Amino acid sequence: MPFIRKVLPKRQDFLFYISAMTTAVNTYKFVKEDTGRWYIDLPDWQGVKADLEMVEGADTMLDHVGEGSKIVELILAEEPFGGSSELQLIEDYKDHVGGGIYLLKEYEGQIVNQQMWLCDVTKFVFGKLPPFIYFKKQ
Repeated sequence: MPFIRKVLPKRQDFLFYISAMTTAVNTYKFVKEDTGRWYIDLPDWQGVKADLEMVEGADTMLDHVGEGSKIVELILAEEPFGGSSELQLIEDYKDHVGGGIYLLKEYEGQIVNQQMWLCDVTKFVFGKLPPFIYFKKQ
């Protein structure tokens, strides 16, 4: 029987692998209904539909990103990835109504300075209210 040598990964390869495994990147669908209201499509959500409505600037951002489309799919992550835009948490509303105010400084190279409130459904998606959310249109 031939001798088989097991090759162990280099330390930096292993760390990159672990980092890649812990950085979740997921795609979410947002739908604009005939009423003009935007909702995130979360089939596993156990709460009421109204909780999933995108309001207070998030709807405006989806109109801008969607360019007239009634369905927008966004790739979301807590770490930057190729071509992503950054939402920065600028005010935590945990002691008020929940969620927080996020700022979109720039989208696709254009300054927008769009503030938006993202409710506590954000915690359902990410497991917390992240200091930064990175997104890209699918």
